[in-house]
Amino acid sequence: MSASAILELRDVGKVFGDTVALEPTTLSIEEGSFVAIVGPSGCGKSTLFNVIAGLLEPDGGEVRLHDRPVTGATGHVGYMLQKDLLVPWRTVEDNITMAKRLTGRVSSAHRAEARRVARQYGLGDFLRHYPSALSGGMRQRVAFMRTLVTHQPLLLLDEPFGALDAQTRLEMQQWLLQVWKDTERTVLFITHDVDESIFLSDRVLVMSPRPGRVVADFVNPLARPRTVDTLTEPDFVVLKARIMHLLHGGTP
Repeated sequence: MSASAILELRDVGKVFGDTVALEPTTLSIEEGSFVAIVGPSGCGKSTLFNVIAGLLEPDGGEVRLHDRPVTGATGHVGYMLQKDLLVPWRTVEDNITMAKRLTGRVSSAHRAEARRVARQYGLGDFLRHYPSALSGGMRQRVAFMRTLVTHQPLLLLDEPFGALDAQTRLEMQQWLLQVWKDTERTVLFITHDVDESIFLSDRVLVMSPRPGRVVADFVNPLARPRTVDTLTEPDFVVLKARIMHLLHGGTP
């Protein structure tokens, strides 16, 4: 494991009955990086996340975080799904502190942090609102803040913007990049949107159809910060073409 890596997978695989969901996979993720994962439905992306998070025990291999074995353990990552899973009868502030509520007492310090984060990232006026009063993008912000205040150095984001319209999605992508820059967390991000994977990431991992395996690992050449103009830069178009080629049956 390199000195700058936060996560390493060593020949991690998963089989469900007669179905190979994830072939033995070896990966190294650099600390502070933003890595996107794309692939067809059913290729094992979410299985990979569940193994990293300890929600599934792999059939072989090892997961290491900061060079410590965490295979099968939980509580070492922040995990956000496409569905925001906000509790409808709780306010924005209460939803942000939900992890503490589920594992113990919510202190005044936890509430103060929730208020600070909400104000810093655009929801300070909505702390007393309930989820039903929020737009889709605002709900996803709350869900991300709930993940952020777990203070885990590694965040797994599984298609968090998949249900949003195109305009809101781009706004959320720009918002996420700002939060990522501010917090210096390491992010693994699953998406079906190739444009999104390129716009956000330092690297793009491309997975094959089941049985899932990583068939390409592209270093993103685009400079930061990213803007809307990034979407039409020549390097963006070239990388998108290479990824699309693989997703539609081309050889690596």
